[in-house]
Amino acid sequence: MYKILAIGNSFSQDATAYLHDIAAAGGTDTKIVNLYIGGCSLKTHWENAENDHKNYLYELNGSSDGRMVSIREALTEESWDFITFQQASHDSGIPETYQPYLFKLSGYVKQYVPTAQQLMHETWAYEIDSTHPAFAEHYHSDQRDMYKALRNAYLEAAKQLGIPIIPCGDVIQELRNAAPFDYGNGGISLCRDGFHMNIPYGRYVLGAVWYETMLHGSIAENPYLPPEAQPDLIAFLKSKISNLLQNNMAR
Repeated sequence: MYKILAIGNSFSQDATAYLHDIAAAGGTDTKIVNLYIGGCSLKTHWENAENDHKNYLYELNGSSDGRMVSIREALTEESWDFITFQQASHDSGIPETYQPYLFKLSGYVKQYVPTAQQLMHETWAYEIDSTHPAFAEHYHSDQRDMYKALRNAYLEAAKQLGIPIIPCGDVIQELRNAAPFDYGNGGISLCRDGFHMNIPYGRYVLGAVWYETMLHGSIAENPYLPPEAQPDLIAFLKSKISNLLQNNMAR
C-alpha cells in the first residue's frame, strides 16, 4: 500500500478527490489523506505546525467524517511514502511568499517522517474570466501571466528543497489549448468557479497527474471513469496526459 499525505487546501482537495479510485482501478492500493483548510498558505501551515493547532479537516480517500487534526497528528499516524506541499493559489506566483515557511515546514516533516518523499504540488492558473480578487491584484487578470509566475515560483521552491514537482499546473495549461477544453473558444472550462477544478474533468486530470507522477501508473491504460463523466472526453484526456507528462519531464 502507498500512503500519500497532502498538506494543502481546496486545491489539494481537488487533486486527491479521485486519486484513490484511479489507483484502485489500476490495481494499486493506497491511503490518501488531504489536510484541508480553505485557502491555506505555506505561512499558515507553518504557524499551525509550530503551534500544533488542530485546524485541519482530515479527508481520507476523497471524503471526510468531520475529524479535525494537527499536522503532527497526521504525520505520526502513518509511515507516509509521499508528502506534498503547495502554496495558496493567490500567492502561488509570488516567490517571496514561499520562504522561510516552506523550509521550516519541510524540516518539521522530516523530524517525524524522515523516509517520506517530499514533493511540490504545482497548482494552476485561474480561468481567463475568473473573478477571484487576487487575479486582478497580482496577475493583471491574465491567465498566462499567472501561469508563468506560478511555474517559476514552484520550480524555484522545488529546486531550493531539492524535491520533485507534481506538474498539475503545466498539464492543465496545456489542456486548455485542446479543443474540448479551450474555454476561450467555446470549450468546457477546466475550472468550476474560475479557480477550483471542474468536476469531473479537472479533478480527473489532477488525479491522473498524481497517479503517474507518484505511483508510476499509466492513465492511458487505467479504466477508471468518474461519476457523470462522458467516456469520450475521459478517453481524450487519457490520450493526452501521458504525453504531456513525458514532454514536461523532457523540458
